[in-house]
Amino acid sequence: MELERDPNFFQQAAQRTKEQLMVLQDGQGVWRGRLSSSALSTATAVIALTSIASLNHENLILAGRRWLVANQRPSGGWGDTPQSLPNLSTTLLCWAAFGGGGKDAEFSDVIQRCENWIRLETGGLEPASLVAAMEQCYGRDKTFAVPILMACAIGGRLGPAPQCWQWVPPLPFELAAMPRRWFARLSLPVVSYALPALIAIGQVRHHHAPTAWWRGWFRKGTLRLLREIQPEGGGYLEATPLTSFVAMALASQDLSEHPVAKEAVEFLKKSCRADGSWPIDSDLATWGTTLAVKALQAETPQPDRVLSWLLGQQTKQIHPYTLSAPGGWAWTDLPGGVPDADDTAGALLALAELAPGVPQVRAAAKAGVHWLIKLQNRDGGMPTFCRGWGTLPFDRSTPELTAHALAAWGRWPFGGDALARARSKALAYLEKTQSPEGWWEPLWFGNQWAPDEANRVYGTASVLAHLTQCQAPTGILQRAAHWLQNMQRPTGGWGGGSLGPESIEETALATTALARLGNLSAANQGAQRLLELTRDGTYFSASPIGLYFARLWYSEQLYPIIFSAAAWRAVIAAAGIPPIPEASAPAPADDTR
Repeated sequence: MELERDPNFFQQAAQRTKEQLMVLQDGQGVWRGRLSSSALSTATAVIALTSIASLNHENLILAGRRWLVANQRPSGGWGDTPQSLPNLSTTLLCWAAFGGGGKDAEFSDVIQRCENWIRLETGGLEPASLVAAMEQCYGRDKTFAVPILMACAIGGRLGPAPQCWQWVPPLPFELAAMPRRWFARLSLPVVSYALPALIAIGQVRHHHAPTAWWRGWFRKGTLRLLREIQPEGGGYLEATPLTSFVAMALASQDLSEHPVAKEAVEFLKKSCRADGSWPIDSDLATWGTTLAVKALQAETPQPDRVLSWLLGQQTKQIHPYTLSAPGGWAWTDLPGGVPDADDTAGALLALAELAPGVPQVRAAAKAGVHWLIKLQNRDGGMPTFCRGWGTLPFDRSTPELTAHALAAWGRWPFGGDALARARSKALAYLEKTQSPEGWWEPLWFGNQWAPDEANRVYGTASVLAHLTQCQAPTGILQRAAHWLQNMQRPTGGWGGGSLGPESIEETALATTALARLGNLSAANQGAQRLLELTRDGTYFSASPIGLYFARLWYSEQLYPIIFSAAAWRAVIAAAGIPPIPEASAPAPADDTR
Protein backbone atom coordinates (compact mmCIF):
# COMPACT_ATOMS: atom_id res chain seq x y z
CA MET A 1 0.00 0.00 0.00
CA GLU A 2 1.57 3.28 -1.11
CA LEU A 3 1.26 6.03 1.47
CA GLU A 4 1.55 9.68 0.49
CA ARG A 5 2.74 10.64 3.96
CA ASP A 6 5.00 9.05 6.54
CA PRO A 7 3.21 5.95 7.92
CA ASN A 8 3.92 7.28 11.41
CA PHE A 9 1.26 9.94 10.81
CA PHE A 10 -1.42 7.26 10.97
CA GLN A 11 0.03 5.78 14.15
CA GLN A 12 0.35 9.20 15.74
CA ALA A 13 -3.19 10.16 14.78
CA ALA A 14 -4.45 6.86 16.20
CA GLN A 15 -2.66 7.52 19.48
CA ARG A 16 -4.00 11.05 19.74
CA THR A 17 -7.51 9.81 19.03
CA LYS A 18 -7.21 7.13 21.68
CA GLU A 19 -6.05 9.74 24.19
CA GLN A 20 -9.07 11.89 23.33
CA LEU A 21 -11.29 8.92 24.12
CA MET A 22 -9.48 8.23 27.38
CA VAL A 23 -10.24 11.79 28.51
CA LEU A 24 -13.95 11.24 27.83
CA GLN A 25 -14.20 7.90 29.66
CA ASP A 26 -15.66 8.16 33.16
CA GLY A 27 -14.68 6.32 36.33
CA GLN A 28 -17.00 3.40 35.54
CA GLY A 29 -15.28 2.91 32.22
CA VAL A 30 -18.29 4.36 30.40
CA TRP A 31 -18.42 6.78 27.48
CA ARG A 32 -21.56 8.88 28.02
CA GLY A 33 -20.83 11.40 25.31
CA ARG A 34 -22.81 14.56 24.76
CA LEU A 35 -25.77 14.88 22.44
CA SER A 36 -26.26 18.22 20.75
CA SER A 37 -28.75 20.65 22.24
CA SER A 38 -32.03 20.56 20.36
CA ALA A 39 -34.35 23.41 19.43
CA LEU A 40 -37.18 20.89 19.09
CA SER A 41 -36.59 19.44 22.55
CA THR A 42 -36.21 22.89 24.06
CA ALA A 43 -39.44 24.08 22.49
CA THR A 44 -41.45 21.06 23.68
CA ALA A 45 -40.04 21.39 27.21
CA VAL A 46 -40.95 25.08 27.31
CA ILE A 47 -44.51 24.35 26.18
CA ALA A 48 -44.87 21.57 28.77
CA LEU A 49 -43.53 23.63 31.66
CA THR A 50 -45.69 26.59 30.66
CA SER A 51 -48.73 24.31 30.53
CA ILE A 52 -48.10 22.70 33.90
CA ALA A 53 -47.43 25.75 36.08
CA SER A 54 -45.44 28.55 34.53
CA LEU A 55 -44.96 30.48 37.76
CA ASN A 56 -43.06 27.58 39.32
CA HIS A 57 -40.75 27.18 36.34
CA GLU A 58 -40.48 30.71 35.01
CA ASN A 59 -36.66 30.73 35.10
CA LEU A 60 -36.43 27.53 33.04
CA ILE A 61 -39.05 28.74 30.59
CA LEU A 62 -37.35 32.09 30.08
CA ALA A 63 -33.91 30.48 29.71
CA GLY A 64 -35.34 28.06 27.15
CA ARG A 65 -36.91 30.84 25.13
CA ARG A 66 -33.72 32.87 25.20
CA TRP A 67 -31.78 29.86 23.92
CA LEU A 68 -34.29 29.52 21.10
CA VAL A 69 -33.89 33.19 20.24
CA ALA A 70 -30.11 32.81 20.12
CA ASN A 71 -30.39 29.79 17.81
CA GLN A 72 -33.01 31.00 15.37
CA ARG A 73 -31.67 30.72 11.83
CA PRO A 74 -31.28 33.94 9.81
CA SER A 75 -34.14 32.74 7.60
CA GLY A 76 -36.48 32.74 10.60
CA GLY A 77 -36.81 28.98 11.05
CA TRP A 78 -35.16 26.49 13.36
CA GLY A 79 -33.35 23.22 12.75
CA ASP A 80 -33.18 20.41 15.29
CA THR A 81 -29.56 21.25 16.19
CA PRO A 82 -27.68 24.55 15.90
CA GLN A 83 -25.98 23.08 12.80
CA SER A 84 -29.15 21.79 11.17
CA LEU A 85 -31.07 23.30 8.30
CA PRO A 86 -34.45 24.73 9.36
CA ASN A 87 -37.40 22.36 9.11
CA LEU A 88 -41.14 22.76 9.48
CA SER A 89 -41.68 20.47 12.47
CA THR A 90 -39.14 22.17 14.70
CA THR A 91 -40.15 25.66 13.57
CA LEU A 92 -43.83 25.03 14.32
CA LEU A 93 -42.96 23.82 17.81
CA CYS A 94 -40.74 26.86 18.45
CA TRP A 95 -43.57 29.09 17.22
CA ALA A 96 -45.89 27.40 19.72
CA ALA A 97 -43.30 27.81 22.50
CA PHE A 98 -43.43 31.58 22.10
CA GLY A 99 -47.21 31.61 22.04
CA GLY A 100 -47.94 30.14 25.45
CA GLY A 101 -48.29 32.52 28.37
CA GLY A 102 -48.98 35.58 26.21
CA LYS A 103 -45.37 36.07 25.09
CA ASP A 104 -46.11 37.23 21.54
CA ALA A 105 -45.47 40.88 22.32
CA GLU A 106 -42.22 40.23 24.18
CA PHE A 107 -40.74 38.24 21.28
CA SER A 108 -42.51 39.98 18.42
CA ASP A 109 -39.48 40.21 16.11
CA VAL A 110 -38.59 36.54 16.61
CA ILE A 111 -42.18 35.48 15.97
CA GLN A 112 -42.57 37.68 12.89
CA ARG A 113 -39.49 36.18 11.23
CA CYS A 114 -40.68 32.71 12.22
CA GLU A 115 -44.13 33.30 10.73
CA ASN A 116 -42.62 34.60 7.50
CA TRP A 117 -40.62 31.38 7.20
CA ILE A 118 -43.69 29.22 7.88
CA ARG A 119 -45.73 31.09 5.24
CA LEU A 120 -43.07 30.37 2.65
CA GLU A 121 -43.14 26.68 3.55
CA THR A 122 -46.88 26.11 3.93
CA GLY A 123 -48.57 28.93 2.02
CA GLY A 124 -50.14 30.41 5.15
CA LEU A 125 -50.60 30.33 8.90
CA GLU A 126 -54.19 29.10 8.77
CA PRO A 127 -54.82 25.79 10.56
CA ALA A 128 -55.84 24.11 7.31
CA SER A 129 -52.48 24.99 5.75
CA LEU A 130 -50.57 23.66 8.75
CA VAL A 131 -52.54 20.41 8.89
CA ALA A 132 -52.00 19.83 5.17
CA ALA A 133 -48.26 20.46 5.59
CA MET A 134 -48.05 17.94 8.42
CA GLU A 135 -49.87 15.35 6.34
CA GLN A 136 -47.44 15.94 3.50
CA CYS A 137 -44.46 15.54 5.85
CA TYR A 138 -45.55 12.38 7.64
CA GLY A 139 -48.24 10.70 5.55
CA ARG A 140 -50.28 8.20 7.53
CA ASP A 141 -47.77 8.04 10.38
CA LYS A 142 -49.37 10.00 13.22
CA THR A 143 -46.46 9.52 15.64
CA PHE A 144 -45.14 13.06 15.30
CA ALA A 145 -47.68 14.97 13.21
CA VAL A 146 -50.44 14.80 15.83
CA PRO A 147 -48.19 15.84 18.78
CA ILE A 148 -46.99 18.86 16.79
CA LEU A 149 -50.56 19.94 16.04
CA MET A 150 -51.51 19.37 19.68
CA ALA A 151 -48.61 21.59 20.80
CA CYS A 152 -49.75 24.26 18.33
CA ALA A 153 -53.26 24.09 19.77
CA ILE A 154 -51.94 24.42 23.33
CA GLY A 155 -49.68 27.30 22.26
CA GLY A 156 -52.63 29.14 20.71
CA ARG A 157 -51.47 28.74 17.09
CA LEU A 158 -54.57 26.97 15.76
CA GLY A 159 -57.11 29.55 16.91
CA PRO A 160 -59.25 29.81 20.05
CA ALA A 161 -60.23 26.83 22.19
CA PRO A 162 -62.13 24.60 22.00
CA GLN A 163 -62.55 25.01 18.23
CA CYS A 164 -58.79 24.65 17.68
CA TRP A 165 -58.90 21.01 18.76
CA GLN A 166 -60.92 20.06 15.70
CA TRP A 167 -57.68 20.49 13.74
CA VAL A 168 -55.88 17.88 15.86
CA PRO A 169 -56.58 14.39 14.49
CA PRO A 170 -57.99 11.97 17.09
CA LEU A 171 -55.90 9.02 18.21
CA PRO A 172 -57.51 5.71 19.29
CA PHE A 173 -56.19 5.73 22.85
CA GLU A 174 -58.74 3.05 23.76
CA LEU A 175 -56.64 0.50 21.84
CA ALA A 176 -54.03 0.79 24.58
CA ALA A 177 -56.51 -1.07 26.78
CA MET A 178 -56.10 -4.14 24.59
CA PRO A 179 -53.44 -6.75 25.47
CA ARG A 180 -50.15 -5.28 24.34
CA ARG A 181 -49.16 -8.47 22.56
CA TRP A 182 -51.97 -7.68 20.11
CA PHE A 183 -50.57 -4.27 19.18
CA ALA A 184 -48.65 -5.43 16.12
CA ARG A 185 -51.93 -6.74 14.66
CA LEU A 186 -54.02 -3.68 15.54
CA SER A 187 -52.34 -1.40 12.95
CA LEU A 188 -51.89 1.45 15.41
CA PRO A 189 -51.36 4.86 13.79
CA VAL A 190 -48.19 5.41 15.83
CA VAL A 191 -44.94 3.47 16.04
CA SER A 192 -44.36 0.87 18.72
CA TYR A 193 -42.39 3.08 21.09
CA ALA A 194 -44.96 5.93 21.04
CA LEU A 195 -47.54 4.27 23.30
CA PRO A 196 -47.40 7.13 25.87
CA ALA A 197 -48.20 9.67 23.15
CA LEU A 198 -51.07 7.52 21.85
CA ILE A 199 -52.64 7.50 25.32
CA ALA A 200 -52.01 11.06 26.48
CA ILE A 201 -52.65 12.86 23.19
CA GLY A 202 -55.61 10.66 22.32
CA GLN A 203 -57.14 11.52 25.67
CA VAL A 204 -56.58 15.28 25.45
CA ARG A 205 -58.11 15.38 21.97
CA HIS A 206 -61.15 13.46 23.28
CA HIS A 207 -61.32 15.78 26.31
CA HIS A 208 -61.58 18.93 24.19
CA ALA A 209 -63.37 17.56 21.12
CA PRO A 210 -65.10 14.27 21.95
CA THR A 211 -65.76 11.85 19.13
CA ALA A 212 -67.39 8.62 20.35
CA TRP A 213 -68.88 8.85 23.86
CA TRP A 214 -67.86 5.28 24.72
CA ARG A 215 -64.17 6.19 24.56
CA GLY A 216 -64.53 7.68 28.02
CA TRP A 217 -64.86 4.16 29.39
CA PHE A 218 -61.19 3.55 28.64
CA ARG A 219 -59.82 6.72 30.21
CA LYS A 220 -58.95 5.41 33.67
CA GLY A 221 -57.48 2.12 32.47
CA THR A 222 -55.22 3.71 29.88
CA LEU A 223 -54.10 6.40 32.34
CA ARG A 224 -53.18 3.60 34.70
CA LEU A 225 -51.11 1.97 31.95
CA LEU A 226 -49.44 5.32 31.23
CA ARG A 227 -48.30 5.36 34.85
CA GLU A 228 -47.22 1.70 34.82
CA ILE A 229 -44.88 2.17 31.86
CA GLN A 230 -43.41 5.46 33.09
CA PRO A 231 -39.83 4.71 34.14
CA GLU A 232 -38.28 5.74 37.41
CA GLY A 233 -37.09 9.28 36.83
CA GLY A 234 -40.15 10.23 34.80
CA GLY A 235 -38.67 10.36 31.29
CA TYR A 236 -40.28 8.11 28.70
CA LEU A 237 -37.39 6.62 26.68
CA GLU A 238 -35.24 9.32 28.35
CA ALA A 239 -36.58 11.52 25.53
CA THR A 240 -37.44 15.16 26.17
CA PRO A 241 -39.97 15.49 23.30
CA LEU A 242 -42.00 12.38 24.15
CA THR A 243 -42.02 13.21 27.87
CA SER A 244 -42.97 16.83 27.15
CA PHE A 245 -45.82 15.85 24.85
CA VAL A 246 -47.26 13.61 27.57
CA ALA A 247 -46.92 16.34 30.22
CA MET A 248 -48.57 19.07 28.15
CA ALA A 249 -51.38 16.74 27.11
CA LEU A 250 -52.18 15.89 30.72
CA ALA A 251 -52.00 19.53 31.80
CA SER A 252 -54.37 20.58 29.03
CA GLN A 253 -57.03 18.19 30.36
CA ASP A 254 -56.65 19.48 33.93
CA LEU A 255 -54.40 16.65 35.08
CA SER A 256 -51.38 18.71 36.13
CA GLU A 257 -51.41 17.00 39.51
CA HIS A 258 -51.48 13.49 38.07
CA PRO A 259 -48.38 11.49 39.14
CA VAL A 260 -47.35 11.03 35.51
CA ALA A 261 -47.34 14.80 34.93
CA LYS A 262 -45.44 15.47 38.14
CA GLU A 263 -42.77 12.89 37.36
CA ALA A 264 -42.47 14.17 33.79
CA VAL A 265 -41.86 17.70 35.04
CA GLU A 266 -39.16 16.49 37.43
CA PHE A 267 -37.44 14.77 34.50
CA LEU A 268 -37.57 17.98 32.46
CA LYS A 269 -36.18 20.05 35.34
CA LYS A 270 -33.27 17.66 35.87
CA SER A 271 -32.40 17.33 32.19
CA CYS A 272 -32.26 21.06 31.39
CA ARG A 273 -28.76 22.26 30.56
CA ALA A 274 -27.03 25.29 32.06
CA ASP A 275 -27.55 27.30 28.87
CA GLY A 276 -31.33 26.75 28.97
CA SER A 277 -31.50 24.06 26.31
CA TRP A 278 -32.51 20.40 26.29
CA PRO A 279 -30.96 17.54 24.28
CA ILE A 280 -33.04 15.08 22.30
CA ASP A 281 -32.28 12.31 24.83
CA SER A 282 -30.36 12.03 28.11
CA ASP A 283 -27.43 10.06 26.71
CA LEU A 284 -26.43 7.08 24.55
CA ALA A 285 -24.06 5.61 27.12
CA THR A 286 -24.34 1.94 26.12
CA TRP A 287 -24.11 2.75 22.43
CA GLY A 288 -21.14 5.07 22.90
CA THR A 289 -19.33 2.60 25.13
CA THR A 290 -19.74 -0.37 22.80
CA LEU A 291 -18.70 1.73 19.81
CA ALA A 292 -15.56 2.77 21.67
CA VAL A 293 -14.69 -0.79 22.63
CA LYS A 294 -15.17 -2.02 19.07
CA ALA A 295 -12.93 0.78 17.81
CA LEU A 296 -10.15 0.38 20.40
CA GLN A 297 -10.37 -3.42 20.78
CA ALA A 298 -7.43 -4.68 22.87
CA GLU A 299 -6.41 -1.10 23.67
CA THR A 300 -9.65 -0.34 25.52
CA PRO A 301 -8.82 1.55 28.75
CA GLN A 302 -10.19 0.19 32.04
CA PRO A 303 -11.37 -3.06 30.39
CA ASP A 304 -12.46 -4.71 33.63
CA ARG A 305 -14.68 -1.79 34.56
CA VAL A 306 -16.14 -1.62 31.08
CA LEU A 307 -16.88 -5.35 31.17
CA SER A 308 -18.53 -5.20 34.60
CA TRP A 309 -20.66 -2.23 33.58
CA LEU A 310 -21.78 -3.81 30.30
CA LEU A 311 -22.75 -7.07 31.97
CA GLY A 312 -24.78 -5.07 34.47
CA GLN A 313 -26.81 -3.41 31.71
CA GLN A 314 -28.22 -6.58 30.20
CA THR A 315 -31.94 -6.87 30.93
CA LYS A 316 -32.71 -9.62 33.42
CA GLN A 317 -36.52 -9.62 33.24
CA ILE A 318 -39.37 -8.85 30.87
CA HIS A 319 -39.22 -5.17 30.04
CA PRO A 320 -42.37 -3.31 31.17
CA TYR A 321 -42.43 -0.98 28.16
CA THR A 322 -42.15 -3.35 25.19
CA LEU A 323 -42.65 -6.67 27.00
CA SER A 324 -39.43 -7.89 25.41
CA ALA A 325 -37.78 -10.94 26.95
CA PRO A 326 -34.63 -10.75 29.11
CA GLY A 327 -31.25 -10.74 27.37
CA GLY A 328 -31.12 -7.49 25.42
CA TRP A 329 -29.39 -4.16 25.96
CA ALA A 330 -30.76 -0.61 25.73
CA TRP A 331 -28.91 2.47 24.44
CA THR A 332 -28.46 3.83 27.96
CA ASP A 333 -28.25 2.62 31.53
CA LEU A 334 -30.81 5.22 32.62
CA PRO A 335 -34.33 4.05 33.59
CA GLY A 336 -35.99 5.11 30.34
CA GLY A 337 -33.87 2.90 28.12
CA VAL A 338 -35.53 0.08 26.16
CA PRO A 339 -33.73 -3.01 24.80
CA ASP A 340 -33.10 -2.83 21.07
CA ALA A 341 -31.38 -4.75 18.29
CA ASP A 342 -28.53 -2.34 17.57
CA ASP A 343 -27.38 -1.98 21.15
CA THR A 344 -27.70 -5.69 21.82
CA ALA A 345 -25.52 -6.50 18.81
CA GLY A 346 -23.06 -3.79 19.85
CA ALA A 347 -22.84 -5.16 23.38
CA LEU A 348 -22.24 -8.69 22.08
CA LEU A 349 -19.38 -7.52 19.89
CA ALA A 350 -17.89 -5.49 22.75
CA LEU A 351 -18.04 -8.51 25.07
CA ALA A 352 -16.22 -10.55 22.42
CA GLU A 353 -13.40 -7.98 22.48
CA LEU A 354 -13.19 -7.75 26.26
CA ALA A 355 -13.38 -11.31 27.62
CA PRO A 356 -14.72 -13.97 25.24
CA GLY A 357 -13.59 -16.92 27.34
CA VAL A 358 -15.07 -15.94 30.71
CA PRO A 359 -18.04 -18.18 31.62
CA GLN A 360 -20.17 -15.29 32.86
CA VAL A 361 -19.56 -13.42 29.62
CA ARG A 362 -20.39 -16.45 27.51
CA ALA A 363 -23.66 -16.92 29.41
CA ALA A 364 -24.60 -13.28 28.84
CA ALA A 365 -23.67 -13.55 25.17
CA LYS A 366 -25.75 -16.69 24.72
CA ALA A 367 -28.79 -14.90 26.13
CA GLY A 368 -28.14 -11.92 23.85
CA VAL A 369 -27.78 -14.09 20.77
CA HIS A 370 -31.12 -15.79 21.43
CA TRP A 371 -32.75 -12.41 22.15
CA LEU A 372 -31.73 -11.21 18.69
CA ILE A 373 -32.91 -14.42 17.01
CA LYS A 374 -36.37 -14.02 18.59
CA LEU A 375 -36.55 -10.38 17.45
CA GLN A 376 -35.90 -11.14 13.78
CA ASN A 377 -38.78 -10.28 11.46
CA ARG A 378 -40.31 -12.70 8.98
CA ASP A 379 -38.60 -10.88 6.11
CA GLY A 380 -35.23 -11.81 7.65
CA GLY A 381 -34.38 -8.26 8.69
CA MET A 382 -33.95 -6.87 12.18
CA PRO A 383 -36.35 -4.27 13.56
CA THR A 384 -35.29 -1.92 16.33
CA PHE A 385 -37.56 -2.80 19.24
CA CYS A 386 -40.43 -5.13 18.40
CA ARG A 387 -40.91 -8.07 16.06
CA GLY A 388 -43.82 -7.89 13.64
CA TRP A 389 -44.33 -4.12 13.57
CA GLY A 390 -43.69 -3.12 9.97
CA THR A 391 -46.47 -0.81 8.83
CA LEU A 392 -44.75 2.46 9.84
CA PRO A 393 -41.21 3.60 8.95
CA PHE A 394 -39.46 3.43 12.31
CA ASP A 395 -40.74 -0.07 13.07
CA ARG A 396 -39.52 -1.71 9.87
CA SER A 397 -36.59 -4.03 9.35
CA THR A 398 -33.45 -2.13 8.45
CA PRO A 399 -30.19 -3.21 6.78
CA GLU A 400 -27.65 -1.73 9.21
CA LEU A 401 -29.26 -3.42 12.22
CA THR A 402 -29.48 -6.70 10.31
CA ALA A 403 -25.79 -6.62 9.37
CA HIS A 404 -24.88 -5.67 12.95
CA ALA A 405 -26.74 -8.74 14.22
CA LEU A 406 -24.93 -10.92 11.67
CA ALA A 407 -21.58 -9.64 12.91
CA ALA A 408 -22.58 -10.40 16.52
CA TRP A 409 -23.81 -13.87 15.62
CA GLY A 410 -20.51 -14.47 13.84
CA ARG A 411 -18.55 -13.78 17.04
CA TRP A 412 -20.87 -15.84 19.27
CA PRO A 413 -22.03 -18.89 17.25
CA PHE A 414 -24.61 -20.11 19.76
CA GLY A 415 -28.01 -21.34 18.68
CA GLY A 416 -27.45 -24.34 16.41
CA ASP A 417 -30.02 -24.71 13.65
CA ALA A 418 -32.00 -21.69 14.86
CA LEU A 419 -28.95 -19.47 14.42
CA ALA A 420 -28.15 -20.98 11.04
CA ARG A 421 -31.68 -20.21 9.84
CA ALA A 422 -31.51 -16.69 11.25
CA ARG A 423 -28.19 -16.01 9.50
CA SER A 424 -29.46 -17.36 6.20
CA LYS A 425 -32.62 -15.24 6.37
CA ALA A 426 -30.64 -12.14 7.33
CA LEU A 427 -28.24 -12.51 4.42
CA ALA A 428 -31.16 -13.04 2.05
CA TYR A 429 -32.77 -9.88 3.39
CA LEU A 430 -29.58 -7.88 2.77
CA GLU A 431 -29.27 -9.23 -0.76
CA LYS A 432 -32.90 -8.31 -1.44
CA THR A 433 -32.64 -4.80 0.00
CA GLN A 434 -29.33 -3.86 -1.62
CA SER A 435 -29.92 -1.48 -4.51
CA PRO A 436 -28.71 -2.46 -8.00
CA GLU A 437 -26.03 0.22 -7.60
CA GLY A 438 -24.82 -1.40 -4.37
CA TRP A 439 -26.04 0.89 -1.58
CA TRP A 440 -28.21 0.30 1.48
CA GLU A 441 -30.31 2.96 3.15
CA PRO A 442 -30.13 3.10 6.98
CA LEU A 443 -32.96 3.90 9.37
CA TRP A 444 -31.24 5.67 12.27
CA PHE A 445 -28.80 7.93 10.41
CA GLY A 446 -29.36 10.50 7.69
CA ASN A 447 -27.84 13.47 5.92
CA GLN A 448 -29.66 16.78 5.73
CA TRP A 449 -28.00 17.67 2.41
CA ALA A 450 -29.27 14.61 0.54
CA PRO A 451 -32.43 15.19 -1.54
CA ASP A 452 -34.36 12.61 0.51
CA GLU A 453 -32.20 13.07 3.66
CA ALA A 454 -31.10 9.44 3.33
CA ASN A 455 -27.49 8.75 4.34
CA ARG A 456 -26.61 5.94 1.98
CA VAL A 457 -22.90 6.37 2.68
CA TYR A 458 -23.50 5.62 6.35
CA GLY A 459 -25.84 2.73 5.55
CA THR A 460 -23.55 1.13 3.00
CA ALA A 461 -20.37 1.62 5.01
CA SER A 462 -22.02 0.29 8.16
CA VAL A 463 -23.40 -2.83 6.47
CA LEU A 464 -20.15 -3.47 4.63
CA ALA A 465 -18.00 -3.08 7.75
CA HIS A 466 -20.23 -5.51 9.67
CA LEU A 467 -20.31 -8.06 6.85
CA THR A 468 -16.50 -8.18 6.67
CA GLN A 469 -16.69 -9.73 10.16
CA CYS A 470 -18.73 -12.71 9.02
CA GLN A 471 -19.15 -14.92 6.00
CA ALA A 472 -21.10 -12.99 3.38
CA PRO A 473 -21.50 -13.42 -0.38
CA THR A 474 -18.67 -11.76 -2.27
CA GLY A 475 -21.04 -10.22 -4.77
CA ILE A 476 -22.89 -7.98 -2.34
CA LEU A 477 -19.62 -6.93 -0.71
CA GLN A 478 -18.05 -5.92 -4.00
CA ARG A 479 -21.14 -4.03 -5.18
CA ALA A 480 -21.19 -2.08 -1.92
CA ALA A 481 -17.47 -1.31 -2.13
CA HIS A 482 -17.78 -0.19 -5.74
CA TRP A 483 -20.61 2.19 -4.87
CA LEU A 484 -18.66 3.64 -1.92
CA GLN A 485 -15.65 4.25 -4.13
CA ASN A 486 -17.87 6.02 -6.65
CA MET A 487 -19.13 8.30 -3.85
CA GLN A 488 -15.59 9.21 -2.75
CA ARG A 489 -14.85 12.88 -3.41
CA PRO A 490 -11.74 14.03 -5.31
CA THR A 491 -10.35 15.11 -1.93
CA GLY A 492 -10.54 11.51 -0.70
CA GLY A 493 -13.39 12.11 1.75
CA TRP A 494 -17.10 11.37 1.88
CA GLY A 495 -20.31 13.17 2.73
CA GLY A 496 -23.76 11.60 2.93
CA GLY A 497 -23.82 11.23 -0.85
CA SER A 498 -22.82 13.31 -3.82
CA LEU A 499 -24.13 16.55 -2.29
CA GLY A 500 -23.26 18.56 0.80
CA PRO A 501 -20.05 18.89 2.78
CA GLU A 502 -17.75 16.05 3.78
CA SER A 503 -17.80 14.98 7.39
CA ILE A 504 -15.34 13.27 9.69
CA GLU A 505 -17.96 10.65 10.53
CA GLU A 506 -18.79 9.62 6.98
CA THR A 507 -15.17 9.72 5.83
CA ALA A 508 -14.09 7.57 8.76
CA LEU A 509 -16.90 5.03 8.31
CA ALA A 510 -16.27 4.57 4.59
CA THR A 511 -12.51 4.34 5.15
CA THR A 512 -13.01 1.65 7.79
CA ALA A 513 -15.29 -0.45 5.60
CA LEU A 514 -13.01 -0.30 2.55
CA ALA A 515 -9.86 -0.97 4.58
CA ARG A 516 -11.44 -4.06 6.19
CA LEU A 517 -12.44 -5.35 2.77
CA GLY A 518 -8.94 -4.78 1.44
CA ASN A 519 -9.66 -1.93 -1.00
CA LEU A 520 -6.39 -0.30 -0.04
CA SER A 521 -6.15 2.49 -2.58
CA ALA A 522 -9.51 4.07 -1.70
CA ALA A 523 -8.94 3.44 2.02
CA ASN A 524 -5.57 5.17 1.81
CA GLN A 525 -7.11 8.23 0.15
CA GLY A 526 -9.81 8.30 2.83
CA ALA A 527 -7.22 8.02 5.58
CA GLN A 528 -5.21 10.88 4.12
CA ARG A 529 -8.33 13.04 4.01
CA LEU A 530 -9.22 12.05 7.56
CA LEU A 531 -5.84 13.36 8.70
CA GLU A 532 -6.75 16.71 7.15
CA LEU A 533 -10.30 16.82 8.54
CA THR A 534 -9.14 15.98 12.08
CA ARG A 535 -5.97 18.07 11.94
CA ASP A 536 -3.88 14.94 12.36
CA GLY A 537 -6.16 13.57 15.07
CA THR A 538 -6.44 16.68 17.23
CA TYR A 539 -9.82 18.15 16.23
CA PHE A 540 -13.18 16.41 15.98
CA SER A 541 -16.16 18.45 14.86
CA ALA A 542 -19.44 16.53 15.18
CA SER A 543 -21.99 16.66 12.35
CA PRO A 544 -25.78 16.23 12.69
CA ILE A 545 -26.03 12.83 10.99
CA GLY A 546 -27.94 11.02 13.73
CA LEU A 547 -31.67 10.50 13.32
CA TYR A 548 -33.75 10.05 16.43
CA PHE A 549 -37.41 9.06 16.61
CA ALA A 550 -39.57 10.56 13.85
CA ARG A 551 -36.53 11.89 11.95
CA LEU A 552 -35.21 14.28 14.58
CA TRP A 553 -31.59 15.23 13.90
CA TYR A 554 -28.79 15.12 16.45
CA SER A 555 -25.01 15.17 16.57
CA GLU A 556 -22.97 13.28 19.16
CA GLN A 557 -19.60 14.39 20.51
CA LEU A 558 -18.26 10.83 20.47
CA TYR A 559 -19.06 9.86 16.89
CA PRO A 560 -16.24 11.62 15.02
CA ILE A 561 -13.68 10.53 17.62
CA ILE A 562 -14.76 6.88 17.79
CA PHE A 563 -15.30 6.49 14.05
CA SER A 564 -11.85 7.99 13.44
CA ALA A 565 -10.28 5.62 15.96
CA ALA A 566 -11.81 2.67 14.10
CA ALA A 567 -10.60 4.04 10.75
CA TRP A 568 -7.01 4.48 11.93
CA ARG A 569 -6.97 0.94 13.28
CA ALA A 570 -8.41 -0.54 10.08
CA VAL A 571 -5.97 1.30 7.82
CA ILE A 572 -2.97 0.46 10.00
CA ALA A 573 -3.95 -3.23 9.99
CA ALA A 574 -4.62 -3.32 6.25
CA ALA A 575 -1.36 -1.54 5.41
CA GLY A 576 0.75 -3.57 7.82
CA ILE A 577 2.15 -0.39 9.38
CA PRO A 578 4.47 -1.29 12.26
CA PRO A 579 3.73 0.20 15.69
CA ILE A 580 5.63 3.19 17.04
CA PRO A 581 6.31 3.97 20.69
CA GLU A 582 3.40 5.85 22.27
CA ALA A 583 5.77 8.46 23.67
CA SER A 584 6.56 9.71 20.18
CA ALA A 585 2.96 10.80 19.60
CA PRO A 586 2.28 14.44 20.56
CA ALA A 587 -0.18 15.14 23.36
CA PRO A 588 -3.80 15.56 22.26
CA ALA A 589 -5.50 18.88 21.85
CA ASP A 590 -8.41 19.41 24.21
CA ASP A 591 -10.84 20.61 21.52
CA THR A 592 -13.44 17.86 21.16
CA ARG A 593 -16.21 19.96 19.79
